[in-house]
Amino acid sequence: MRRIGLLGGSFNPAHGGHRAISLFVAQAMGLDEVWWLVSPGNPLKPAKGMAALSARLAGALRQARRAPIRPTAIERDLGTRYTVDTLRALVRSYPRNRFVWIMGADNLAQFDRWKDWRGIARTMPIAVVARPGYDGMAMGSVSMAWLRRFVRPARQSSDWTEWRPPALVLLRFRPDPRSATLLRQVDPLWHREYEAQQVRDPLTRRLIT
Repeated sequence: MRRIGLLGGSFNPAHGGHRAISLFVAQAMGLDEVWWLVSPGNPLKPAKGMAALSARLAGALRQARRAPIRPTAIERDLGTRYTVDTLRALVRSYPRNRFVWIMGADNLAQFDRWKDWRGIARTMPIAVVARPGYDGMAMGSVSMAWLRRFVRPARQSSDWTEWRPPALVLLRFRPDPRSATLLRQVDPLWHREYEAQQVRDPLTRRLIT
């Protein structure tokens, strides 16, 4: 059994904040690896300004170097657009792995807008990482009103494979101001250096062009 954390997103671009959060959760929960699910297209984000999937995966691979992090565009091969469908497909495809879904408090604040968010919670445990400015909204959100009964103590986070979903753990992490939005504002053409590259997906071994 391998203990895998799943962090989804556009990674437009991937940055040091993604890496820092992944390494923090990996240590706190005793993970073997964190998979970055580089989305072909996020239903909750506009397509305008979204770099090509190959460029986003290439940038994620650079950020993940020399770390137990595996960026992948497996959602393209699975044909899934929504998190609930992706997670269920991964559980079926990798029965020997145990998965935990990783999300920031900013996502928890609007989790009730996600397709079948209760289904996500019933599929695997969820680790929520604190994000500056969002914790209050997350704790007062519609989804948290339902999830609150399933919260586990952070001191037990390394025992998450024994939890029966729904199960939620809230992890405190030092504030990290980095965001993809700010990076795009500084360098809107960040993806140009990756556009001519053919990237091989580290998980599926397929070329992403």
